[in-house]
Amino acid sequence: MSQGPRSGLNAVSAALLAMSRHLEVRDVLKTIVASARDLLDAEYAALGVPDDHGGFAQFVVDGVSDEQWKAIGPLPRQHGILAAMLRKAEPERLADVREDPRFEGWPAAHPDMSDFLGLPIRYGDETLGALFLANKRCPKPQGGCGFTADDEELLSLLAQHAAIALSNARLYERSRELTIAEERSRLAHELHDAVSQKLFSLRLTAQAAAALVDRDPSRAKGELQQVAALAAEAADELRAAVVELRPAALDEDGLVATLRTHIQVLHRAHSAEVTFESNGVRALPASQEEAMLRVAQEALHNALRHSGAARVQVLLDKRGAGAVLRVADDGTGFDPKAIRRAGRHLGLVSMRDRASGVGGRLTVESVPGKGTTIEMEVPGG
Repeated sequence: MSQGPRSGLNAVSAALLAMSRHLEVRDVLKTIVASARDLLDAEYAALGVPDDHGGFAQFVVDGVSDEQWKAIGPLPRQHGILAAMLRKAEPERLADVREDPRFEGWPAAHPDMSDFLGLPIRYGDETLGALFLANKRCPKPQGGCGFTADDEELLSLLAQHAAIALSNARLYERSRELTIAEERSRLAHELHDAVSQKLFSLRLTAQAAAALVDRDPSRAKGELQQVAALAAEAADELRAAVVELRPAALDEDGLVATLRTHIQVLHRAHSAEVTFESNGVRALPASQEEAMLRVAQEALHNALRHSGAARVQVLLDKRGAGAVLRVADDGTGFDPKAIRRAGRHLGLVSMRDRASGVGGRLTVESVPGKGTTIEMEVPGG
């Protein structure tokens, strides 16, 4: 290998570690391309994932600016040397790609390339993508240097591990899509079984009230009170169903940013002062982040809707490898001796289940007239 066995091994090891840190397919592709370009000191690198229609489902480049990439135009099709790599599933190492008979020219704004090293990324019998590098940076005293057989060996080693990382990322995304589909199905059933039935009863009761309002106002009044009760129950059940959904913001922004945004919205919507502070908490396992967010939402809902609090403080602190969430209000509080009844009313059972379900614990401190503090601790990962 051109950099010596130890430096080559270190470079491959660094690239593998970088790839292992990502689960999203797009992130893995970008890491593979950047790692390959850095590993062999090339000016340009690209990786295309073929689709079934002669094009590329994804095409990631490194070494080309965003402006230049936009100017190049549509994604390339499977033709020329790229098509040969995908069809034959063999490496291509060329001293000057422009002199190859399969070369079909560059689009406008495409950078000029000469020396070329490309190979397919294969997992089993499946070709996952085509990875290629161009314009190796090296002294060219006589007009050429190009990629060597050692470079090809090094890139082949990287591609083998890239195939595993890319395959794992695809499995992860499919698993997540399946989870989302299952969650939607569960929610649809829940809405049908609970909320829609409640709304049906509400409609019948309202019709009965309308029929009684002239001839029996007293009974009509009773029916209208039942309408109000049914509407409140439907609202509670709808809210409970929605709360079960995992918000996309957690995946996109993380727990700290999602909590901050949620609390800013509540602060604007309610007269109480709602504040948020976070100290040193970084990413937690996804299940723990979701549980913490749901407990925070439940605790905030209780504080703002039921306690009459003028001030609610939310604090998220790092504790060891995990984190602690604390939601404290200065509202009416409740008697801990009546904890069973209050637990049902305030969703404390649900919050405790969420905490224990991720290996954490929940504590509740409350005194009548002196507010409530709910604290949840999770172990981290």
